[in-house]
Amino acid sequence: MGRLHVLTDETVQSRWTHVAIARAAAAGGADVVQYREKRRVPEGVRQETAREIVETLAATQVRCIVNDDVDSALAAGASGVHLGPDDACPEDVRRRWPGALLGATANDVDRALICDALPIDYLGVGPVYGTRSKASPAPALGLAELERIVRAVECPVIAIGSIDATNIGPVLRTGVWGVAVLGAVACHDDPCAATRELRAILDAWRDRNVTA
Repeated sequence: MGRLHVLTDETVQSRWTHVAIARAAAAGGADVVQYREKRRVPEGVRQETAREIVETLAATQVRCIVNDDVDSALAAGASGVHLGPDDACPEDVRRRWPGALLGATANDVDRALICDALPIDYLGVGPVYGTRSKASPAPALGLAELERIVRAVECPVIAIGSIDATNIGPVLRTGVWGVAVLGAVACHDDPCAATRELRAILDAWRDRNVTA
């Protein structure tokens, strides 16, 4: 599953395409690239973009998952899918796709506990510091509530929500497994360098905790 997930997005910026972000993230050391398309685009376009990302990552160890869209993920040969509360049922997806890397979203501890009982591989929790990538976002979770969720569930938690190199430290101290970032990479002048900086912080944090 990895500890550094990078989300692609063409709505918060217009400089980088989904594929360009995926390529830069892979070069910078991301573990997972999540193709995230919230615009209403034809299914064929969505599947073709997902397929391009999968092909871009084929020579690397980076896995591609698709946000919301199980059919596109399967058609593109992706590694899995990330599901929101209104998306497909994880039990149904797991029956249909036993080997998928499967994530779900939680914005509070009640939802996190529900998701923890589902057949998922990780739990995306946030927005920690808020978000600018959604028209109607959930309220900022904050570090205290994030830590409460981490302690309440067995599933590995991937924190998300305006996380970048300047504020990732307190997030890691809550005990999360890893982080997912969007603007910190997609909106950066150099997405590869931004990913590399986050990778270095995560690796240093891991090494300190292994040797402690």
